[in-house]
Amino acid sequence: MRLLNLLKIAFKAIVLNKLRTLLTMLGIIIGVASVIAMLAIGEGSKESIRATISSMGSNMITIRPGTDDRGPARGSGGDVQTLTLEDYEEIKEQASLLSYITPVVNSGGQVINSSNNWPSTIYGVNPDYLNIKVVDLQSGSMFTNAEVKSASKVVLLGQTVVDNVFPDGEEPVGKMIRFNNIPFKVIGVLEKKGENTFGQDQDDVVIAPYTTVQKRILAIDHLNQIMASAVSEDDAPNAVIEVTSILRAQHKLLDSDDDFTVRSMEELISTFSSTSEMLTILLVAVASISLLIGGIGIMNIMYVSVKERTKEIGLRMAVGGKGADILMQFLIEAILISITGGVLGVVLGLGATVFIEKFLSWPTSIAMYSIVISFAVCAVTGIFFGWYPAKKAAALDPITALRYE
Repeated sequence: MRLLNLLKIAFKAIVLNKLRTLLTMLGIIIGVASVIAMLAIGEGSKESIRATISSMGSNMITIRPGTDDRGPARGSGGDVQTLTLEDYEEIKEQASLLSYITPVVNSGGQVINSSNNWPSTIYGVNPDYLNIKVVDLQSGSMFTNAEVKSASKVVLLGQTVVDNVFPDGEEPVGKMIRFNNIPFKVIGVLEKKGENTFGQDQDDVVIAPYTTVQKRILAIDHLNQIMASAVSEDDAPNAVIEVTSILRAQHKLLDSDDDFTVRSMEELISTFSSTSEMLTILLVAVASISLLIGGIGIMNIMYVSVKERTKEIGLRMAVGGKGADILMQFLIEAILISITGGVLGVVLGLGATVFIEKFLSWPTSIAMYSIVISFAVCAVTGIFFGWYPAKKAAALDPITALRYE
């Protein structure tokens, strides 16, 4: 038989049993849709993580005291005191791959304006901070190095703080506020950045000269961390090595463990992306179970089809049909069921992805390879699970088949 005739016969057999065929396809449809949706969520989360971290400064390098990754501190300085202003000065003087660098000290407290107050965190930095964090000013100006040197009581406010301590829409610049009962003059408002992927409000901050926070709020002489920006994103790994070498020499740690941690944003992106990939693989593996169930359903229905059409098979073989033709007939039928289910699954998967992004507000990104892989898996599923029933049909004895009731 020609291939076209085999396709017609297979299509006719499928059409004659619409409901049974649709139920058989369900496993494939759900499996393909799940795989596409899970991969879209995984890719979307990776892109969102990369974009969020890059928005905080793709070239940014953080130096923290201690050897474990403690994350961004929001307390009053912590117990580890291995970073000093001398470390900052040495890095600033010796590092050739850094474009900006700032000490960082921070403390939690209440921002107060008249009867309005808001719990926030004050970060003590120098004027390089805005360039490192890639933050613009909405109004006002950044404090100067002279104001840092004199420990001036001036601050910049994030938009969340402004909204809560100036609820009537009053212009904050030029006004006086208090942080833990210490008066500060507002000289600027930071541009709104919103929440990052980790749910942290990037606008819930107060920025002041690090000398002011050290002397007037914390009464310390060490640093909570040092932040810097590499000359370029490509230079960030070498900048990490350079800073590590400078600090090891400064701390006289040539033959002992480091008492500090240096991290680049690329490392952070890589860490979170790896975690996201592992979760995506796990989700896809779970979703792929539906494809396996769908394949078993195809094998089952093809066995039923062979049994129902045993006489038809015997008749075809009696009038000259070859075993290879019978094999191809049932194999094509299985592949058609599988691929049709795959097409419907792709449509459902794309629809589910749009729904997830629009109504659940989860970041998604549809990868073309997920669609290609889905089609390939469907074809392989049809061949793999349709082969044995088709082979059984091709191996039937024509005389026995004609006598079958």
